[in-house]
Amino acid sequence: MLELLKEIGAVLEGHFLLSSGKHSSKYIQCAKIFELPSYGEKIGKAIAEKISQHKPDIVIGPALGGVILAYEVARHVNARAMFTEREDGRMRLRRNFNIEENERVAIVEDVTTTGKSVLEVAEVVREHGGQVCCIASIVDRSVEKLPFEVPFYSLVKLELPIFEPNDCPLCQQGVPLVKPGSRKHIV
Repeated sequence: MLELLKEIGAVLEGHFLLSSGKHSSKYIQCAKIFELPSYGEKIGKAIAEKISQHKPDIVIGPALGGVILAYEVARHVNARAMFTEREDGRMRLRRNFNIEENERVAIVEDVTTTGKSVLEVAEVVREHGGQVCCIASIVDRSVEKLPFEVPFYSLVKLELPIFEPNDCPLCQQGVPLVKPGSRKHIV
């Protein structure tokens, strides 16, 4: 998996602001995987193989990183695919998506660092009466145990440097901070 990420140019080096608010000298841009549908299909199938035992009715991911991934995984486990979106700073289920009471829901994400986005999606699932049966991501770059109450799977675990903003050596060196994700580009 790591070789694939490097091959497609998904491993970036610089000074990055992560969604968690932390900084890093490396960033994994998983969106590059989905430039080629054949790679997206392979990734979706690989995650589906890890979670199929949980028999999800729905596979859901946060926009933007989990949209295509949720679709690909759902396709391979024969489930419905959905995504959540931020509205007024809060993760929500929109576009007439509906989760029925007690439906089994698998949450998928491209990269997991602190688990914050996944926990927000889990809250949405519970608010709609669903039950989170498992969580999966392409890349697990967490440095601490993730606060998930259900099984968590990833295709690759990467130990990449993560810094608190006040202790970031790249900030101290004056290296420009970039947010390459979906929420904001340059800080």
